[in-house]
Amino acid sequence: MLSESVFCLLTEDLLIRILDRVNSDRKSLRLVCKEFHRVESTTRKTIRILRIEFLLGLLQKYCNIESLDLSVCPRIDDGAVSVLLSHGSVNWTRRIKRLVLSRATGLGYVGLEMLIRACPLLEAVDVSHCCGYGDREASALSCAVRLKELNMDKCLGVTDIGLAKIAVGCSKLESLSLKWCLEISDLGIDLLSKKCLELKFLDVSYLKVTSESLRSIASLLKLEVFIMVGCYLVDDVGLRFLEKGCPLLKAIDVSRCNCVSPSGLLSVISGHEGLEQMDARYCLSELSAPLINGLKNLNHLNIIRINGVRVSDFILQIIGTNCKSLVELGLSKCIGVTNMGIMQVVSGCGNLKTLDLTCCRSITDVAISTIANSCPNLACLKLESCDMVTEVGLYQLGLSCLMLEELDLTDCSGVNDIALKYISRCSELVRLKLGLCTNISDIGLAHIACNCTKLTELDLYRCVRIGDDGLAALATGCNKLTMLNLSYCNRMTDTGLKCISNLGELSDLELRAIPNITSIGIKAVAINCKRLANLDLKHCEKINDSGFWALAFYAQNLLQINMSYCNVSDHVLCLLMSNLKRLQDAKLVHLTNVTVQGLELALRSCCGRIKKVKLQSSLRFSISSEILETFNARGCKIRWD
Repeated sequence: MLSESVFCLLTEDLLIRILDRVNSDRKSLRLVCKEFHRVESTTRKTIRILRIEFLLGLLQKYCNIESLDLSVCPRIDDGAVSVLLSHGSVNWTRRIKRLVLSRATGLGYVGLEMLIRACPLLEAVDVSHCCGYGDREASALSCAVRLKELNMDKCLGVTDIGLAKIAVGCSKLESLSLKWCLEISDLGIDLLSKKCLELKFLDVSYLKVTSESLRSIASLLKLEVFIMVGCYLVDDVGLRFLEKGCPLLKAIDVSRCNCVSPSGLLSVISGHEGLEQMDARYCLSELSAPLINGLKNLNHLNIIRINGVRVSDFILQIIGTNCKSLVELGLSKCIGVTNMGIMQVVSGCGNLKTLDLTCCRSITDVAISTIANSCPNLACLKLESCDMVTEVGLYQLGLSCLMLEELDLTDCSGVNDIALKYISRCSELVRLKLGLCTNISDIGLAHIACNCTKLTELDLYRCVRIGDDGLAALATGCNKLTMLNLSYCNRMTDTGLKCISNLGELSDLELRAIPNITSIGIKAVAINCKRLANLDLKHCEKINDSGFWALAFYAQNLLQINMSYCNVSDHVLCLLMSNLKRLQDAKLVHLTNVTVQGLELALRSCCGRIKKVKLQSSLRFSISSEILETFNARGCKIRWD
């Protein structure tokens, strides 16, 4: 009561400032006092809806919402939208500026158009991964005349006709992503370039466009970011069109464009001295000296990603000499990376914050020590499969790189408990990957748990010496964990699983092929981990009906579950699939105790909500064709294993 009376004396402006500054989530702040609850309700601008039936009530409670996310709302369809818009006052739509409808496969063009027309201030829409969307849905989107940002990734049915409607109706577009819209050709891109002159961001990745599209795109005078990953029909001729076009270009991504050479990329560089980011992953066989020398004119270049290319010490030396402003360098799977080359590049690029050396297997502790000494502000270091790195190099890393937030040591066989002790000095670590590090044990994990209290993601895949004691330490010290991979950690038992159940923030948990965990442990997780969204139990053969029953009743936020090769019965499988109202992806392969009839009943119970199902291929002709057709009609993808 005392704290509440104190907050009563504060003005609304001061309460808003407190809300903005406190790091805790706003949901917790609402519980502090009535004043915070009231101010949080009136100032909230974004909302993510999990169940459509609560939408109207929430929008009445939060009256100033500008961004509405329905991407995880499984039952959003044309009928639901019609009911929402006809139910009483629809004033809430008048303030909406952003709609997130990613993977909303149940929503068709009729409902989409109703929703778009009801939001006159709409500026941003995300319909990515709505694979069934085509030209009719594109026509509905074209009604948003104020639209500035549109994400249509993997809208597989959209053709040049649909894109033309958007280009004509949404001429104010500044950002457009068309990744994997495979039916769009040069014709559609040409019209887009003529109508949407305000474009600053454009992604045409994996489209079957040719260099002619780049001729059109070159006319976009305000374009700053251009992404064309996997455009295999584009060659150097197309890149030369960009040389004298797009004067404000700051970032270009030609990754996996197999017909592009260093010569074509050089033409882009020579025409854009303001370039800040260059991505050329897995498209060049090697880097030419003229291309690297051309980088010296790019005073603002801060990101280079050239994964998969052949390099030399000389090339890396030139990068270190010419690119002093680099903050990120990607050399993943590059051939020819040596200690000397890395030492030369980091000696010149002391401001590096992200360095990717994945699969650079010649790297040793010498290079790691130099990186640590030269780049004190390093925030992300990826060393997957660099198995010559040991505790010697990681000692220096823990001593000098105290700002490190992400470290990937997957499959680094030289990493042991002593190495983890040194790494634990990096107390700012948020993401740590230790998969396949078979020489670490509970002792090393305890060091991490004691000092790295900010960890949110931890990968211990196949760390076979990790057991219950390490997990107990982890649950005590790293209570902010949201993602945890313990697959194949076969020393773990229900005791460890009960420790994990104390991680209240946990949303992603992988427990694949752990032979000693049972329904007792999984029940503890289901009851206590209320935010659990993704769960992998494949090959956990001792988990039976009682465990899945607990998940059905307590794990109401599950979005994905893998229960392949588990011992579940017809009755409990049906109960699970019907009770988990948010479930969108289920892997149900080789359930030996489930009959075809039981599986069909379970599928019927979730039809209309679920979006992906993985089933055993031998059942393809046993399951009712009517069920399969219904799933397909409702936008659910069935994968056969």
